[in-house]
Amino acid sequence: MRETPAMEDLQSALKDRNLTVSTVADKGRCLLATRDFYPGDVIISQEPYVCAPNNSSAETRCDGCFATSKLKKCSGCQVVWYCGSTCQRAEWKLHRLECEVLSRLEKDKRKFVTPSIRLMVKLYLRRKLQSEKVIPSTATDNYSLVEALVAHMSDINEGQLVLYAQMANLVNLILQWPEINIKEIAENFSRFACNAHTICDSELRPLGTGLYPVISIINHSCLPNSVLVFEGRSAVVRAVQHIPKGSEVLISYIETAGSTMTRQKALKEQYLFTCTCPRCARMGQSDDIRESAILEGYRCKNEKCYGFLMRTNDGRGFQCQECGLVRDMEEIKLIATEVKSLTEDKASKLDPTGNYQDAVAAYKIIEKLQSELCHPFSISLMQTREKLLKLLMEVEHWREALAYCKLTLPVYQRVYPAVHPLLGLQYYTCGKLEWYMGDTEGAVKSLTKAVDVLRITHGTNTPFMKELLMKLEEARAEASYQQSSKDK
Repeated sequence: MRETPAMEDLQSALKDRNLTVSTVADKGRCLLATRDFYPGDVIISQEPYVCAPNNSSAETRCDGCFATSKLKKCSGCQVVWYCGSTCQRAEWKLHRLECEVLSRLEKDKRKFVTPSIRLMVKLYLRRKLQSEKVIPSTATDNYSLVEALVAHMSDINEGQLVLYAQMANLVNLILQWPEINIKEIAENFSRFACNAHTICDSELRPLGTGLYPVISIINHSCLPNSVLVFEGRSAVVRAVQHIPKGSEVLISYIETAGSTMTRQKALKEQYLFTCTCPRCARMGQSDDIRESAILEGYRCKNEKCYGFLMRTNDGRGFQCQECGLVRDMEEIKLIATEVKSLTEDKASKLDPTGNYQDAVAAYKIIEKLQSELCHPFSISLMQTREKLLKLLMEVEHWREALAYCKLTLPVYQRVYPAVHPLLGLQYYTCGKLEWYMGDTEGAVKSLTKAVDVLRITHGTNTPFMKELLMKLEEARAEASYQQSSKDK
């Protein structure tokens, strides 16, 4: 099949970056490397075709740089915020039209202009400005690339279709263009759901949503050879393994810590496909069943035993596959029900911006119960400890925070590859806490591990990485001084 002019232009542009778009059976389009890439190499970077910050009643961000300080609301539309004239000027060509259409809306309806609605409005406005040559088009930045993205319309359930139709009607109401096609807008909402990326800061905290049509060609693997990170609004894909010439570039679309069944469910629900990566191909095999029982199952009654539990033949309990001890189903149900009740009734209803002490107390009870219930490498237990770590840092209980951080590290090391940004960030948190607590030697070890991982996933030129490298140098200098003082 002959390629479209837009695809021919894209192939030409990617050739200079040692990449090519190909088609793989059962997966569709993919991005292939035409040279060897090595850990830390930038494979591709792209600015968003459109993006929007995750503004809410609790938090607002600058439309240009996603900053949260010194914000002023656009006096015209009263919807968009800017941190200053630099960002406002940079966004003006597009926002001038957006401001016009949003200003026509009745004030009470403007609160319905969610980030998703804004993304769609901006998509059509950008298409218009590019067609009128007000904003330039390039081989990697044009609407044809958006149209080429998979929409999965035939796989969507009726409820989702109705929601997309309602959202499309709102976009139509905002734009008021006679030529606009509501069915096409609904299809683009489905494209967003399958192809848009959450824009995160260097510590992987979500800031907004962006559409990166070339990066969206990259397929998913639960054992990816690359990682997607963001530098401001720019999406950057870096190799985390050696990628031989002719190999497919692969990133992960989801949180990969979890059983194969959990990952498959997440991918099916959000991205509407079944993963066949080497990790998922092991589903149902003995090592996969064992890993699922460890990550999402129960602990042995013997506290010193790290065996995993499987349901007994009579269905009345779970038996440890290591020492043979059986845990009664009723006992497990009792603790699990209490954990669920506490999580729903106490922790989830606490105001995240206050009541930190109450939240700490609630999560400590949950953590104690989960420690009795779950395997020591349980994902849910790790997540509870992660929440406690963050809450304790908020109230500046550094020693306790460090203790919980150290409890999470063995699980992070188990569920993530050696080069994974979340593992690197956890080492960084541990290093900072050790330094606060005066354990300079420990801090140097943890910060060194953080740098070893994050210099590959994040590069070394961002403000975040420069700060990390500076912290490591300071910790090393302090450790050296302490050692020389001891020697004297």
